[in-house]
Amino acid sequence: MSNRCGYVAIVGRPNVGKSTLLNRVIGQKVAITSHKAQTTRHSILGIKTTEEGQIVYVDTPGIHDRADHAMNRYLNRTAKASLFEVDLIIFVVEALKWTREDEKVLNFLLKQESPVILAVNKCDQVKSKERLLPYLHEMSQRYAFEDVIPISASKGLYIETMEALAMKHMPEGANFFPDDQLSDRSERFFASELIREQLTRRYAQELPYALSVEIEEFKEEGNLYRIAAIIWVEKASQKAIIIGKNGAALKEVSKHARIGMEKFFDKKVFLQVWIKVKKSWSSDESSLSRLGYGE
Repeated sequence: MSNRCGYVAIVGRPNVGKSTLLNRVIGQKVAITSHKAQTTRHSILGIKTTEEGQIVYVDTPGIHDRADHAMNRYLNRTAKASLFEVDLIIFVVEALKWTREDEKVLNFLLKQESPVILAVNKCDQVKSKERLLPYLHEMSQRYAFEDVIPISASKGLYIETMEALAMKHMPEGANFFPDDQLSDRSERFFASELIREQLTRRYAQELPYALSVEIEEFKEEGNLYRIAAIIWVEKASQKAIIIGKNGAALKEVSKHARIGMEKFFDKKVFLQVWIKVKKSWSSDESSLSRLGYGE
């Protein structure tokens, strides 16, 4: 049997479950998740190697309508750039829902040459399965999808079926990455993302786009990682929110981030976190570029 290897872009509107799907496919956390839209800010490669070959999944930021902000423009640009020269696109939608942002993603797909599989996520939340079949039929009429498949990224339902369908679209060839590699991102990147995940989950309403995390120091000392991080915010009031009364909130964020890092890296972690203010950093494209946005 010949080996297959190729790229698959996972696309969709914000907060539809793309990162959860990537983590489920890879079998390990490679993308942070929360219930907040626009949690993903980078294109992240998740690498899945099997006996049949290797699929390199690209998790993209959600494509949305709001382009009046530098951060939003960066996210849309990153998502759209990820669709070029992939072998397959998996378009993720939410069962029984179709929004203006879903329509925007579909309109963009109309300009692409890559085949598209529609993954209808959160099908486990549909209580009446009789409602799902008409929805699947309706979706199949919107575009010439290669396949339309209901899935549940959180529960793992029909994920293996989706992967098998994806593998059929991969061209024959040698694997791009070593068999044991799960992502193209560095450990420094994952450290910053694990901190940002805790911030996003804790401050989903108060600090929508106004924070970022930069790793200043990342040292390996035997079985210990010594990590120093800066949380960038735009206002002194935001800094006060993250610190909390007597520093309790920041300590809680740091503790859970450290626990997540120790599980992810399988090492002890000594984590120090500071907060700094830079006015309007998320509206400044040079600051976004320095912090790695749009990559």
